[in-house]
Amino acid sequence: MTTRRLDSLEDCGGSNSPAIEMLPLRVVLLTNLIAPYTLPVWRELSRSVGSVHFLFSTAMHADRGWVPNCDGLNVRIQRSLSTIMRRQQAAGFTDDVPVDFPYDTLLWLRRLQPDVVISAQLGFRTLQAVFHRLCINRKSRLVIWADLSEHTERGIGRFRTAIRRFLLHAADAVLVNGSSGARYVGQLGVSSKRIIQAPYTTDMTSFESIPLTRELSAVRRFLYVGQLIPRKGLETFLNSLSRWVATHPKQSCEIWFVGDGPLRNSLEQFPLPPSISRKFFGKVPYTELSKYFAEAGVLVLPTLEDTWALVVNEALASGLPVLGSLYSQAVNELVRDNVNGWIFRPDNPESAQDALSRVFATSSERLYQMRGQARKSITHLTPAFVASRFVQAIQIATDECPVIPADCVVLPSVHRQLPKTGYGSGK
Repeated sequence: MTTRRLDSLEDCGGSNSPAIEMLPLRVVLLTNLIAPYTLPVWRELSRSVGSVHFLFSTAMHADRGWVPNCDGLNVRIQRSLSTIMRRQQAAGFTDDVPVDFPYDTLLWLRRLQPDVVISAQLGFRTLQAVFHRLCINRKSRLVIWADLSEHTERGIGRFRTAIRRFLLHAADAVLVNGSSGARYVGQLGVSSKRIIQAPYTTDMTSFESIPLTRELSAVRRFLYVGQLIPRKGLETFLNSLSRWVATHPKQSCEIWFVGDGPLRNSLEQFPLPPSISRKFFGKVPYTELSKYFAEAGVLVLPTLEDTWALVVNEALASGLPVLGSLYSQAVNELVRDNVNGWIFRPDNPESAQDALSRVFATSSERLYQMRGQARKSITHLTPAFVASRFVQAIQIATDECPVIPADCVVLPSVHRQLPKTGYGSGK
């Protein structure tokens, strides 16, 4: 296979588009919904491949307030059956998960005749993609995009594990978010030579433009951005924060909640000492998020389970140190203790208390240095970089490039192993 170098403005699609190497392939990407933060990556991918068709199971889930702009992308919304499944997670909480069953995937794949299919997750859409690869068009190639980690996949059972093993065995390459995801699919039999790490990212321009200086009143202001749901560990964190402040009566702080969800009322009523103030802003348009990062001192992410958590990228680009949970893959990959943030186990009271002590013990001068280090630590993780990871997976799937081992991604990570103790054991 040869690549075609595009130099004309007409080919590149605009005067600001750089000359790129294009793979002359037809690619179909199957995923669940149109998330606005993924669009910059999809636009970069579209510049790197002859044609890309994006098939989304749904335009948007009811619990999301996003209004994405898909201009310039070849997007189609599939016919799907959608439902909400209540799952008791191994991490000790109940989660309502939107699930889509796009039933016209095979019809679209037969119509579009792709050289390569990229299919997200390890469910119904990927089962159809595997059937297409094995039974309909054996000349096509399949890349499975597995958005998961070892922690999120605990307790899924032998039957689902067997299905995943079958699906992954049929893939020509596998994309994962980070090192934990790579270890998980490796345990299911995927060779490291076929695994590519493609972390979540987005266009960070609005966050990178925030000044690194902060008003003195914002230095001890915690910011949480995301859904107000049990999975995020917010009540556990407020309990830890209250306990810490109670033993340090001279300290005070503020916490801002940007986002909404079923826990808002209980979080508003949660008993806090007078030295902790809180403010709720509800749902905020994605384009306006940066103004809240600009007014905060530390991002807090006490999640009990997250396959990535893009808010970590956004915070670091904004110059915010991250007080982050070990159970976020983004925290594991991007945050370094006492350099650009602090890492803790939200289910371990001693770990949370220790992390809070380190946060409050950090001087204003050191926090300013950490803000600079935070921004520097994320500069490499651009939409173009992540799109190049997808391209490399396509190349591996089509045997058009040397194999790239899973650990070749240069990220400022120590690839931490999650604790093996049971969730909530406090050990």
